[in-house]
Amino acid sequence: MTFTPVDDELAHWDATETAIRIAAGDVSAAEVMEAAVDRARAAAPLAAVVTETYEQAVAAAGLIEGPFSGVPTFVKDLANLAGVRTGFGTRALEDYIPTESDPFVDLLIGTGLVSLGKSAAPEFGLTATTEPLDAPPTRNPWDLDRSVGGSSGGAAALVAARVVPIASASDGGGSIRIPAAATGVIGLKPSRGRFPSPQGDSLPVNILTSGVLTRTIRDQVRFYAAAEAQLRTRRLPPVGEVTPMDRPLRIGLATENPVTQPDADVVTVVEDTARLLESLGHTVERVPLIADETFVDDFLTYWAYLAFMLRWTSKAVIDRSFDGRRMEPWTQGLVGLFARRAHRFRGIIASLRAFESAYADMMRTIDVVLTPVTATTAPPIGHLAGDLPFEEHRDRVTRFVPYPAAWNVAGAPALSLPMGHGDDGLPVGVQLGGRLGEESTLLSLGLQVEAARPFPML
Repeated sequence: MTFTPVDDELAHWDATETAIRIAAGDVSAAEVMEAAVDRARAAAPLAAVVTETYEQAVAAAGLIEGPFSGVPTFVKDLANLAGVRTGFGTRALEDYIPTESDPFVDLLIGTGLVSLGKSAAPEFGLTATTEPLDAPPTRNPWDLDRSVGGSSGGAAALVAARVVPIASASDGGGSIRIPAAATGVIGLKPSRGRFPSPQGDSLPVNILTSGVLTRTIRDQVRFYAAAEAQLRTRRLPPVGEVTPMDRPLRIGLATENPVTQPDADVVTVVEDTARLLESLGHTVERVPLIADETFVDDFLTYWAYLAFMLRWTSKAVIDRSFDGRRMEPWTQGLVGLFARRAHRFRGIIASLRAFESAYADMMRTIDVVLTPVTATTAPPIGHLAGDLPFEEHRDRVTRFVPYPAAWNVAGAPALSLPMGHGDDGLPVGVQLGGRLGEESTLLSLGLQVEAARPFPML
C-alpha cells in the first residue's frame, strides 16, 4: 500500500521555492512550519520521526537568516543537535542530550533551515535499512511493506512523502545514496573534506561525510552554495556557481559488480539513463568497476572495525549510560568479525588507501562513472532485520548494495538520481560518480538531466 501525502500547496514546493515565497511575503515562516508539522503528524505511519521538536520549530520559524530562512527540515538521529536527544538508533544508550551540535549540523542550521526534530536511523548507521529493534521500522512511502534503505532512511521517507523538502543525511558506505534510491529522491555524497567531519578525520581511512536529501537538483545546488558561503575548505576546489552542463562529458558505464547480478529492471533503468546522456551529447562507454571481491571483503572488515570501536569506546566518548551488551545482533556480529580479522587490519588499511589512487587513475580517462545505486529495488521490511543470523544478514546486505562504498573509500563525490521504476513500481536510483572535489560537475550534469527528463516523484 502506498502512502498518500498531505496534498497542501506548500507540500509541492521545494526548499528553494519555499524560501522564495517566505522572502516575498507570500506566506509566513510560521505558516510554513505549522503546515510541515501537520504533514509530519499525518506521516506517523512511516515511523520516520524519532524525536519531535515541533513547538520549538514554530517558535523559531524565520528567526535564522540565510538562503533557506524559515524552511523546515529534520536532523538525522546520528548527528548531534544541541539540546535535543540523540538516540543513534540504538537501545544501548539512554536519554543522551548533547550540549553542542556537530559542526555539519551548525552548518545546516546556519543556512536558515529550521529543524522539526530527529529522523530515524538504524543502530549507528551500520546497515542498509532503517529497522532498529527497539522501534517500529521506517516504511517506504511508495510501499509501506518495503524498506526505505539506510542509514538516512527517516530523512529519505520524510522528503519523499513531502513532509519537508530537504533533510540532513550522512554517508559512510552509501547511507545518503541508498535511501535516496529506495524512495525516489536525490542524494549527493560530497567529497572527503568538503564538510567538517571530526569523527571521520580520526579514522585510518575517512569514509564518513554528511549532506542533504532533496526532491530537486536546484535545492542541492542552493544548499552547497549556502554552505560554502559559511565555510570554504582549502582542501578542495570550490563548488562555485553551478549551471546546467553545456559541454560533452566522457562517461563510463559500469553495471556489473563482484558480489551479485543486479536485477534486470535495475539494469534497464541505468542503460536507459546512458542513452539519455548520449542524446544530450555525452559519450558513454562501458568500463569495469574497479571494486573487486578483495575490496568488498576489505570494506566489510573496515565496517566491522567501526562497530568494534563503537562497542568499546561509546561509554567514554558518547555517554556513560551506554551499555554495549544491548547492541543489536548484527552490530555484535560485526564486532566479532573484526576481532577475528584484527591481525589483518594493517594490510587492509594499506589496500583501501591504494584503492583511492586506483580510482583517481581510472578517472583520468573519464569524467563521470554511471552505475546502479542498489542491485534491486527496496527490499521488504524484515529482509535486513537486525536480529537475522549474522551470515545471512551479511550476505543480504552485500548483495543489496554492492556499489556505493567504493566512493566512500575513494573520497570522491557520488550523486543518486531517481531515473525510473522497477517492475514492482518502486523507484530505481542511478549513481553518477565523479572526481575528488568535482561536485560541481555532478550537480551541473544533474541539472541538465532533470531538465531533459523531470524526476518521477511520489
